[in-house]
Amino acid sequence: MADRAPWWQRHLVELLTGLPPDAPAGMRPRSEYDPAARSLAERERAKAAELAALGEEISARTVKRKRQRYEAGGVEAAVDHRLAPRASLLGQADPPPAAGGVVAAVRQAIAESVEASTRTIESARWRTGQILAAEHGKDVVEMPSRAFYRLFGKLSRGVHVTGSARTRRSLADQPEGPFRYEQVAAPGELMQIDSTPLDVLVRLDEGMPGRVELCGLVDVATRTIAAVVVRPTTKSVDASLLLARALTPEPMRPGWVDALKMSRSVLPHRRLLSLDERLEHAAARPVDHP
Repeated sequence: MADRAPWWQRHLVELLTGLPPDAPAGMRPRSEYDPAARSLAERERAKAAELAALGEEISARTVKRKRQRYEAGGVEAAVDHRLAPRASLLGQADPPPAAGGVVAAVRQAIAESVEASTRTIESARWRTGQILAAEHGKDVVEMPSRAFYRLFGKLSRGVHVTGSARTRRSLADQPEGPFRYEQVAAPGELMQIDSTPLDVLVRLDEGMPGRVELCGLVDVATRTIAAVVVRPTTKSVDASLLLARALTPEPMRPGWVDALKMSRSVLPHRRLLSLDERLEHAAARPVDHP
């Protein structure tokens, strides 16, 4: 980043004034950067073309943005800060050479609290001191005083160490979500289960009106809905039911044949007979095989 600062400054100064900062006395601006003959937009396009000829993939829009930042805050505002070193989330509590130090001990104390009863922050502090003494010896690693509470707050955020034990265990049991797009090449390779409330009022089994949830099993590759269930409240057993429905051919389900008899249909079944014959074998297989 420091190497690019004078590089950008030279090009931007030439863009604005017509001459680079190290131009000798009496030097005239190049025709494409002469402020008296070229507009600012023309000079920006010329600078983008010059940088592209040098192998830099920089558009005229980027040159304009850099120029605006340079005019507003100088060369420091014009350079890209995305590659600059950033401060650690944990501050100076655990410098890189101190492997297995305070941060590791606090994380171990937090992990141990998942299945234990709810603890106070002082209990976690005491347990952290025990872990440090067992790993490195007594008083070898200095235990932070007031900084410990800030460090504990950062590391335990969202874990509910000092909150509800039920919530803490539920969060710990959650699988990690896929934070990237999964490449799938074949049907059934990756199936996803999701449920959503239906904005309709239905009559439940006991005769009372209520809301229901729709839970579906979807194939990612083909976007095929392999199975769906409708329940007042989606439970884990519904995932097994979805899998059973996806793997059970329709004709093997109770009442399937009777429900689809042509005598019950108002359609011209004689005209649809050939269509039935073509679908006979297809209906005997699962729609998708997870």
